Amino acid sequence: MNAIKVESLKVDQTFTHEVVLDKGFILMVPGQPVTRELLKALQIWNFDQVQSEGSVGQPPVEITDTTSADDFMEEQNKAAEQENSGPKLNTNVKEALEKIQIGGNEKTRLNAVLNIYNEYISYINSVYTRYATHEDLDLDQLSDTVKDLCVFVKENRRFVLRISPTIETRNKNYLVIHAMRSTVFAIVIGLRLHLDFTKLVELGVACILHEIGMLQLPSYLYLSDKRFTNAERARIATHPLLGYKILSSANFPVSIQRGILEHHEREDGTGYPQNLTGEKISQYAKIISVCCSYEAISSPRNFREARTTYDAMVEMLKNQNSKYNGDVIKALLYSLSVFPIGAYVYLANGKLGQVCDVNPDNPKNPIVQILGEKAADGDPRTIQTDDSMNKIVRILNKKEVEDALKFIESKENQ
Repeated sequence: MNAIKVESLKVDQTFTHEVVLDKGFILMVPGQPVTRELLKALQIWNFDQVQSEGSVGQPPVEITDTTSADDFMEEQNKAAEQENSGPKLNTNVKEALEKIQIGGNEKTRLNAVLNIYNEYISYINSVYTRYATHEDLDLDQLSDTVKDLCVFVKENRRFVLRISPTIETRNKNYLVIHAMRSTVFAIVIGLRLHLDFTKLVELGVACILHEIGMLQLPSYLYLSDKRFTNAERARIATHPLLGYKILSSANFPVSIQRGILEHHEREDGTGYPQNLTGEKISQYAKIISVCCSYEAISSPRNFREARTTYDAMVEMLKNQNSKYNGDVIKALLYSLSVFPIGAYVYLANGKLGQVCDVNPDNPKNPIVQILGEKAADGDPRTIQTDDSMNKIVRILNKKEVEDALKFIESKENQ
């Protein structure tokens, strides 16, 4: 292993082998260029040297996309077809947009919640960065922060659940965004299951750290936009055990350690790393398993087509009692509804809306905020959906949502 002085590193410089910090933490993969941000971070962290078995130059083997030729041609044909036909907005949705009258909104409250939400994201980022650079985790500080987060989520649930990162933000900081969103879902489910506050806090800490083992793997494995090879998938599958060892070394409670070790176990025994079955999986792991999967399915990634939160919910319900615990799935369903909070919908009455809260009596008929309309008191108009004229017909697709929001913004600016 060759020692390399940080002061000798230059922007855009690459290495033929992995570059690591002390104790083997992978800093850069072969061929990844040095950035100004990295050099600045190394200075802040007081690292005066890094290590590598290689030298300056290009990597000996380039990481390639594993998409087959047939898949590639199919993607190209789809792209050509879309380009020729152009994006089209459903006629009914067009008519609904034209009928919208811009009224009151909850921007002030939502923006305030968003600002606090982003503060928690920054905090989680600092936790991961601290571990990456100093191998240090502070249980007391984490617990105190999660206590406040639990209260924040409980009091602002219907606003927090509407927040969704852009694909650019997610790709830039995947682990942190995934940890934050999964933790919000976990807290919501924990509240629904009436966990006592101590357990709720432990669950939140475990969920924030459930991907900490990834930091001991090459960063391209969790930042890549490409499909993984079998060997890469096998390497990723080691992260629950790596995370468990990290928390065990840091003397975290066994309940939190198990939540991280077992969060990829499945009720039917098809999970990993121990192939545990339902009764042997810890409660925290059962909850994190559902939250982690739901968050991953409903979030955009460059290597797959975007899926709606409704699609994610349907998929989770299909796997109830086989892959996921039935009680936890039910708690997710009644906390978010079949058409989850934040989803944009088209109603049978021809109006557009955004799901803003659940109906505790019927998860199929949530409360919807009608776009562009306000009540007599000036607040946004909300309705209780039903199986008649206020029935949700379907979820809006990505293009329809973008058009709806642009239309509303243009009306507000007139």
